[in-house]
Amino acid sequence: MVDLTSEAKSSDKGVTHPYRRTEHCDKIHGYRCDKEVGVVGIDISKDHLITSKGRVRKYENNLKGYEEILKMRPCLIVLEPTGVYSTRPSQYFKERGIRVLQVSPNVLSREKELRGKKTDFYDAIKLENMVDKAKEYEYNPLRELVTLYLFLKDIEVKYKNRLERALFLVSDNDKISKERLEKLAMGDFTQEELYNLEYTPIVIEEIKVLAKTLLETQEKLREVRKMIEEQVPDDHVLLTIPGIGKLAAGIIIGVVGDIRRFPKPESFVAYCGLDPVVERSGKAVISRGISKRGNRYLRSLFYFLAGRNYYRNPTLLKFYESHKDRLKGKKLYTALARKLARIVWSVWYNNKPYEPK
Repeated sequence: MVDLTSEAKSSDKGVTHPYRRTEHCDKIHGYRCDKEVGVVGIDISKDHLITSKGRVRKYENNLKGYEEILKMRPCLIVLEPTGVYSTRPSQYFKERGIRVLQVSPNVLSREKELRGKKTDFYDAIKLENMVDKAKEYEYNPLRELVTLYLFLKDIEVKYKNRLERALFLVSDNDKISKERLEKLAMGDFTQEELYNLEYTPIVIEEIKVLAKTLLETQEKLREVRKMIEEQVPDDHVLLTIPGIGKLAAGIIIGVVGDIRRFPKPESFVAYCGLDPVVERSGKAVISRGISKRGNRYLRSLFYFLAGRNYYRNPTLLKFYESHKDRLKGKKLYTALARKLARIVWSVWYNNKPYEPK
């Protein structure tokens, strides 16, 4: 008779579901070799995957580690999305027929005990028990495209600023046009009036490199922009909002993902970093501006769209007219950006076309 409560040890009888003996197999396992182990929680870091089950609980975050976890034959994996470190294993397991669920970091932090245990192994066990609070993992190609687009945008700004600096060192004209950029990239300085200074030859070489790289970056931006716009359906509800085109809608969808994770407009506004910071002391109320603790790309996008297109949106135009005497400059456009964020949330969350109020 097999003692099912005994801890697994080296034996010619093998072992079954963690730390139990079995007579059905000649091999030694840290899990059952005749059926799936069920739900497995995985705590993910850059280097390791910590599982809630198995004789070996710590695996490398690479192909070798994934294959070892597959040997456990899990039917469902629950993990915390930790950016790029969780994307690869999530996609790997999903493509091999394993259902993958993700628990929001905010939900997980609320579930963790304030006292007592706080280890990677403990977090993995917590994840295993949070199936009912997890959501299905879905690969979002639009998110990857938006990430690339925003990365290239940052590069474009850095190269443009550096080029303006270099041009200022040798010329009185630091303006950048496409035509001038193309000539500079080819080394054509015939129409340039340059200072003949000691550092001029070195700066000219820098200008050539910067101009060429900037042109290549802008070309790649156009390609990625087209790919983003192709991912946005023509009938998407966000496109009904005046002033929001396919690129802006694609960036919002790619960054946010699922709008349902923001049950209230205030939570979405806070995610964008547009929530006001107010300090109260007795009867005194002091406004400290916006938090800027959210996603900087969304914050910049809403600020740009609100300032440029508020006159096209009846709701924003009405807000502008009623607040322009009280708010000035950036404060007014920040308030417009916050208003636009609330409009975006309402239209998208309720999945109803925009209607001016």
